[in-house]
Amino acid sequence: MDWIILIAAAFGAGVLNTIAGGGTFLTFPALVFAGLPPVAANATSAVAVLPGYLSGTIGFARELRTIERALILRLTLWTLIGGLIGAGLLMVSSNAAFSAIVPFLLLAATLIFVFAAPLRAWASNNARAVTPYGAIGLIIVSVYGGYFNGGLGIVLLALFSMWGMSNIHQMNGLKNWLSFALSAISVLAFALGGFVHWPEAIVMAIAATIGGYAGAPIAKALPPSAVRLIVIAVGFGMSAIFFARQFL
Repeated sequence: MDWIILIAAAFGAGVLNTIAGGGTFLTFPALVFAGLPPVAANATSAVAVLPGYLSGTIGFARELRTIERALILRLTLWTLIGGLIGAGLLMVSSNAAFSAIVPFLLLAATLIFVFAAPLRAWASNNARAVTPYGAIGLIIVSVYGGYFNGGLGIVLLALFSMWGMSNIHQMNGLKNWLSFALSAISVLAFALGGFVHWPEAIVMAIAATIGGYAGAPIAKALPPSAVRLIVIAVGFGMSAIFFARQFL
């Protein structure tokens, strides 16, 4: 039964990530409900969603080539630094401490998704309010991504808007590449630390990849508003369940 839940959650996460994001709301809780300790569940979830970031990067390869290579390399380096710090913080966290934080992280990620449009609008109105392509903002966001990852793409897009970027295709390409780089370094750290449960990770990664390909026709069949409502409902529902598990 656990394997059915994990495969279904990973497939659903692949579909959601292709359409609107929010796959972490399915993969992480499914692994916890299957009995993995919260820290290991988060590390294993990172492996499950990694192929989706790579396929997304390949899909935006042409747009990425329009960005100066030296700039991409510099941004990648800062992302790797932040992601490694975040992964390190997770690995030194006890399961009890991480369990206490998880409900708030899930709720925060859900709220980021809910207010994605106003957040990006605010960021666009405050373009260049931070140093364009600066290290500090990207490292801070990457630390969060290495630690938990939920809502990372939305926060990255908001940061890019504050840098003054306006080409959404370039922004999506850069978001997917940096998300892949961050997740890859995090997964490497988790693997070396022995936190990844590989049977679950591999099966879920395959299911998520299949779900990612299935997401395209589903995206065309469903109105975006319906997809958003599904992701929001899942996010708030999982947040409520984890709050109840932790505090009731």
